Amino acid sequence: MDHRIVTFGEVLLRLTPPGFLKLSQTTSFEATFGGSETNCAVSLAHFGLKSEFVTRFPRNDIAEACLAELRSHGIATGNIVFGGDRLGLYYYENPAAQRVSKVVYDRANSSFATLAGGMIDWQKVFAGATWFHWSGIGPGLSQGIADATLEAVRAAKQLGLTVSCDLNYRKNLWQYGKSAQEVMGPLLAHCDVLFGTPSEYKVVYGVETVPYKVRSADEAIDLDRHEAFFRQVHAAAGGNKKHFVALRNTLDANHHILTGLLYADGKLIPGRTYAIEHVVDCVGVGDAFAAGIIYGLTQYPDSDATALEFAIAAATLKNTIYGDFNLVTADEVKTLMKSEGGEGISR
Repeated sequence: MDHRIVTFGEVLLRLTPPGFLKLSQTTSFEATFGGSETNCAVSLAHFGLKSEFVTRFPRNDIAEACLAELRSHGIATGNIVFGGDRLGLYYYENPAAQRVSKVVYDRANSSFATLAGGMIDWQKVFAGATWFHWSGIGPGLSQGIADATLEAVRAAKQLGLTVSCDLNYRKNLWQYGKSAQEVMGPLLAHCDVLFGTPSEYKVVYGVETVPYKVRSADEAIDLDRHEAFFRQVHAAAGGNKKHFVALRNTLDANHHILTGLLYADGKLIPGRTYAIEHVVDCVGVGDAFAAGIIYGLTQYPDSDATALEFAIAAATLKNTIYGDFNLVTADEVKTLMKSEGGEGISR
């Protein structure tokens, strides 16, 4: 089957102090683009799938630069709508040793944040598409985006698309008087595949989390407790959904432990665990995981376990790449999936 994946969300201009300077120290910034759903679209394009991104842009030079960047990765942009005054941005401070990373958003009243229902022709967008992906970031920005997202998921289901959501809870974004639980519930009812961290599932479904505190790739995790967690999530979510969780323990800025779990059809499937001992940039790792799941479920329809392994390997590789975008190919991911350790130089 020839899949075409549509993602929907906001592109942000990312401004990062060089090296490991704090925001209070820097006199210059490195400028790149990113955003959860954008990151997912870029990954899918590099995996070789037909990828389209839908958003709302202002008409100015920054938006034109962003469009050129998206197109350079092979992403279709023909259904992007225009209006509003500005592209949102965020400032990112790199982590170092025991100092964690820091994000400062400047996205209020952006073109995307002022999107409203009725602005996008979803029937046109989904013509010929097979999959629709969105995240909880958009509905957290405004009621207008929540309304537009509800239009999108309803149209997608009506047209027979698979619908996925990355829960992506950002507590600082929910400022318009509604909780994530009340807004996300009706939207998630239309979804087939969900991604998130345990804490994000807790916010949406009220299920207590299971700590992930392993300190090495060889250390076992408590699968019984995770299975009980997923059973509660499944009962709260309803429907025949596939639930994926990315688990990451940050030992310090350079050393992370990463794995993932899948719960579907009443069964828990664990994935391989990776120790990442030289993290270049951990932004977008969850988006790489989500894109890996989408790729895996479309390319390995008879093996959810293989889809999970692909996603974990893709997320692992994202840690080695600067910026929001995961620029690895599907073949590079498959090479890591098959490896037992470092393979030296690729010749």
